Amino acid sequence: MLPIIEKLLVLQDRDRRLLRVRAEVATVPNQRQVIQTRAAAGAAEYEGLKKQTQHLESDRKKLELDADALKDRIGKVRAQQNETRSNDQYKAYEHQIETSQREISRLEDQQLELMEQSESASKQFAIATSAYAALKAESDRQLADLTAREKNLASELAVATEARATAATGVDDPAVLNRYDRLLKTKGDNVIVGVAGGVCGGCHMKLPTQSVVSAKGQSELVACPSCSRILYFTADMG
Repeated sequence: MLPIIEKLLVLQDRDRRLLRVRAEVATVPNQRQVIQTRAAAGAAEYEGLKKQTQHLESDRKKLELDADALKDRIGKVRAQQNETRSNDQYKAYEHQIETSQREISRLEDQQLELMEQSESASKQFAIATSAYAALKAESDRQLADLTAREKNLASELAVATEARATAATGVDDPAVLNRYDRLLKTKGDNVIVGVAGGVCGGCHMKLPTQSVVSAKGQSELVACPSCSRILYFTADMG
């Protein structure tokens, strides 16, 4: 195998590692966003049930206060009724009392409905509280793990970048290195490919006989006429 091919294969290996680490680094923001979005949705659901429960209880207490106020009013009207000597005024007071009593009955019916709704909401809120606590704990753990992973990836990226630079320095022909770098941008991390069965290991197209012979000769760099990748040949390729 040509020494330059050996150096390019080393460089390609370093580039594959570097690209893999970069790809993993690129996924971190999206992973963090997914975790935070899920946690935010859980928090919103929890807060919604909390406000609903509080609202129902607040409405029930307001009805209770309104009913108590009407009961106090009835007491005052009864006192006035007992003091009046006018039959018409007495009947007017009685009408006020009956109206207030009907209103109290209506308010008490509403209180019962709200109590049932409040009990149901409280049960749902208790379940939601437990679920949200578990979700928050899991989200916090995942975010902590992701932060640690991000830190490790930063270290891996630094090592991979340095290793790539060292391997690139080993390719002592600038023209070949430039050619490799151009192919890396267009073909991905599969630039230096083997010849097996007379087929390009990159595009898998059948190679001309002369290209196969030249690759086997190992005296010069040979490119695939279809995809321009650099070809190499080893005895085990047949």
